[in-house]
Amino acid sequence: MKDAQSTGTGTGAQAGAAAVVLPEAAGAAAQGPGGAPPSGARRSLGPVALVVAGGLSVQFGAAVAVMLMPRAGALGVVTLRLVLAALVLFVVCRPRLRGHSRADWATVITFGAAMGGMNMLFYQAVDRIPLGAAVTLEVLGPLALSVIASRRLVNLLWAALALAGVVLLGGGGFDRLDPVGAAFALAAGGMWAAYIIFSARTGRRFPQADGLALAMGFGALLSLPFGLAEAGSRLFVPSTLALGLAVALMSSVLPYTLELLALRRLPAATFAVLMSLEPAIAAAAGFLVLSQALSPAEGLAIVLVIVASMGAVRTQAAGRRATGA
Repeated sequence: MKDAQSTGTGTGAQAGAAAVVLPEAAGAAAQGPGGAPPSGARRSLGPVALVVAGGLSVQFGAAVAVMLMPRAGALGVVTLRLVLAALVLFVVCRPRLRGHSRADWATVITFGAAMGGMNMLFYQAVDRIPLGAAVTLEVLGPLALSVIASRRLVNLLWAALALAGVVLLGGGGFDRLDPVGAAFALAAGGMWAAYIIFSARTGRRFPQADGLALAMGFGALLSLPFGLAEAGSRLFVPSTLALGLAVALMSSVLPYTLELLALRRLPAATFAVLMSLEPAIAAAAGFLVLSQALSPAEGLAIVLVIVASMGAVRTQAAGRRATGA
């Protein structure tokens, strides 16, 4: 999941992404005090900081979720996370249920389905393979979105570098990773790409975090039958509920709110490449919380994926400067 564990990693990623993290629309929201445009650094670092903070929260929340899985199972943890997060968001946001168009509801329902599917698939993955490996595979979804959205041939080079990292991670054939867990992680990556697209659309159609609250509610309803089938009454043990609430706050409420706010000021493709930080944060969380050490080959694989994504960021920056965007 998200990372930026060390100051050096976080600072380097922010510096690499700052050149392209610019709001898509100008106006009053893009002005500083007195109506003057804010400095480029402030405009660019603000959304980046939101994404990095969200990444730290969700990845360490995922590590706590792995600790909770023996009590409630992977699907039970997903249900606790989404249901409790939805309750918190509904209490805080009190979103309006009336006055929305069919297109609004179609967008937010698709967003909720992507969110629920992404979580169910990802937690099935981390129940079978280490957290850092799972996120390295999952981040291929956002990276693919970046390559497709940019429409620049040079990004095929970055995609090939990322693929080399994935092959290295799998030991040349994923013989060192549970193939089912790897498949779940890759599928979660596809849902993550959909999450990015529809999170941005939801943020444009709904005020504040109303759309997020509604989507979270739909995702919770989607996961509820699966969680009850797997965990049953174990979901209602007080200590399990308490840990589930911590996971909900760390992995859903805080990061998704920060990401939704960032996506109002970032192109979806730029946001996608910032997700390159996820494998490193996940590896750090896995090591610090779960004692999941990385082999040198696995560490190199994660570095290759991060370099590929950051290369895509810089390529995109060059394209924006060339077109005057």
